[in-house]
Amino acid sequence: MTQQLLNDEEIVTELDISHLVIEDNTPVDNFQSEEQQRLLVEPLYSSKALPSPFLAAANVGLFYKLKGDPIVPDVLLSLGVQRANDFSQRQNRSYFVWEFGKVPEVCIEIVSNQEGDELTLSKKSRQKGKTTIKKEIYAQIGVRYYVVFDPLKQIQGQDEMNEALLRVWSISPDGYPELTPPEGIHEIGQVIWLNTAGIGLTLWEGQFEEEVTRLWLRWCDRDGQIIPTGAEQAEVERQRAERLADRLRTLGVDPDEI
Repeated sequence: MTQQLLNDEEIVTELDISHLVIEDNTPVDNFQSEEQQRLLVEPLYSSKALPSPFLAAANVGLFYKLKGDPIVPDVLLSLGVQRANDFSQRQNRSYFVWEFGKVPEVCIEIVSNQEGDELTLSKKSRQKGKTTIKKEIYAQIGVRYYVVFDPLKQIQGQDEMNEALLRVWSISPDGYPELTPPEGIHEIGQVIWLNTAGIGLTLWEGQFEEEVTRLWLRWCDRDGQIIPTGAEQAEVERQRAERLADRLRTLGVDPDEI
């Protein structure tokens, strides 16, 4: 298939990506971030909260140019696209913008330490000669919504975070203004609606995969109702079935004989 490069200067029949490192096998994150990534990906597929096709993925390289390193969001959401079936082909194993024809609508960074360059370049990055923070890269390549979630309060002292747990920026004719209020999001249940994506984000406190209550970032609808995981939905259906069975028994009907 003919592909057109992002700079519109050259048309070729096949892009050579053999020089790009798409998997480096580097340990990537802590338990909190890993669990949070899964909590933002699985519910979108199990609940069918978004119209198909769409692609939600965690910790996958987002390649927006043929030369240079990709940016790797903790979670990305791209609407109207789907993964290719054959993962043996290198061009199908990462998010190459020229293959999908668009950038994702949403990129989420889950802060796990002070070295992530989400809003400010770390000392280590400056020593390596980096000059651009992630927020600026996402703005430059046209990602509609950039989300920074700081559950462990690692970058609270940075000016743009300013003690908030959650901040969201959105592309507009005026640049990349903040979608969240000036004070950011601090409270459980506050909803940030991502209109172009057709879904919202909210802070939620509860248990996920273990009997420990933690603070999480969750997808939600306009009313703030969280998008359930497959396990949560199954539990709701089980409870409904039990209530129905109890109701039938009060009416003298054995639900096992229906």
